Amino acid sequence: MILIWLGAILIIAGVVVAAAPPILRGRLSRLRRIDSGRPSNTLEPNRPARGLRASWPGLAMIGVGAVLMLLGATS
Repeated sequence: MILIWLGAILIIAGVVVAAAPPILRGRLSRLRRIDSGRPSNTLEPNRPARGLRASWPGLAMIGVGAVLMLLGATS
């Protein structure tokens, strides 16, 4: 039962770790100035997303948590 609880905690923590950088980056609807001086009315960010490089620790925690839950369920 301890493995199942530990796995569940790791899964929840992994989701939080993976979701934190985009959430903490700021609002997407903030008005930004482009080079021509006009405000941009789009929600597209100025810089591209960082992809899996930024979220791999959270994905690893989710994976380890899932394995622990499976081990706890089979024993």
